[in-house]
Amino acid sequence: MQKSIKLSVVIPARNEAKRITETLESVQNYLSKQDYGYDVVVVDNGSNDGTYDVVKKIADREGSQIRVVKAHEPGKGGAVRFGMLLQATGEYIMFMDADNASPISEIEKFWPHLRAGNDVVIGSRYLKESNVIQKQPLYRIVLSRMSNLLIQLLAVPGVKDTQLGFKVFTHKATKDIFNLITVFGWGFDMEVLTIARLRGYKIKEVAVLWREQGGSHVPLSAYVKSLLDLFKIKINVLLGKYTK
Repeated sequence: MQKSIKLSVVIPARNEAKRITETLESVQNYLSKQDYGYDVVVVDNGSNDGTYDVVKKIADREGSQIRVVKAHEPGKGGAVRFGMLLQATGEYIMFMDADNASPISEIEKFWPHLRAGNDVVIGSRYLKESNVIQKQPLYRIVLSRMSNLLIQLLAVPGVKDTQLGFKVFTHKATKDIFNLITVFGWGFDMEVLTIARLRGYKIKEVAVLWREQGGSHVPLSAYVKSLLDLFKIKINVLLGKYTK
């Protein structure tokens, strides 16, 4: 890569005051040593634990490449969309989870695939080469695998892990895809990849390191809501809403 290229990193955060500092220090420490430009946008998604203030203190440090904004749209999907579509400006734009389950250094595995012409590169826990250090509870693994089978059947065939929050897009793909999403809850990842596939963008799934961090903010009800989102996405596909 080169300094003339910039990577924008979007991090949605809801009630992450206790661990966002460690994540941001890790991100900035890694990116500051790379040979390309970068910026980091934290999108506060209605936190009530002081997350915004914690990040603002970090952002105000001299030389910081971090900004914090408040989401103007509901849900995690709304926060990611707001950051990706309206805040990020890099030639490459990614979003990652605030818990740092997949560290920013894993992006090193993505650059060869982006240089090879892929428009969307996504991290995966479910490939043979994936390095899952600390697994989720068994019931979450079972729910995730069952959900993914349904997702592949109805929306995104061939992608084993649609839900991991570690995805990189070209600037063009970002602005096109995120302008069309209609799902703002936990199921937004499925819609993002569905839109990407239907609009002809090349998607590459890459095995990454992932560690269960605990303190998950994903309730079990999210699986039910995501299932409903999946059927909404399928209806949108049948109506041609993503290809008009």
